[in-house]
Amino acid sequence: MYLKSSRLVEGSLMQPEQSLTGGNVSPDLSWGDFPPETKSFAVTCFDPDAPTGSGWWHWVALDIPASVTSLEAGAKLQAPARELATDYGTRGYGGACPPSGHGMHRYIFTVWALPVEKLELPDSATAANAGFMLNAMALASAKITATYVTP
Repeated sequence: MYLKSSRLVEGSLMQPEQSLTGGNVSPDLSWGDFPPETKSFAVTCFDPDAPTGSGWWHWVALDIPASVTSLEAGAKLQAPARELATDYGTRGYGGACPPSGHGMHRYIFTVWALPVEKLELPDSATAANAGFMLNAMALASAKITATYVTP
């Protein structure tokens, strides 16, 4: 499985528009070569470097139909897709925003191929709940890890 973006390059700095204060625009993403038994996708963005002891969830999009293999920049998801609250407490993409002076952070964008059309999680589930379920049941996944540091 692969994941591509015209705005993200593996191991490179994210564009300011993907930061919380520089536009808060989710990057475009496209994927393919997923298992034929895939029934839906999920897309997440996670910062393992946040000074929380448990990282920071920036995006949790679930139940994306298997017929959808791309999201445009600034994507607004339509049902049956849904988004859980991020660690900002809001639904949808929440851009990069490392604490000032905390240095470089990694942002792991992942697409997950799933064997179910709807992930059995309530809309009130935490991003960590979703992360557990995704890791436990994904048929395949692909990642792009970009970086960002607060100027």
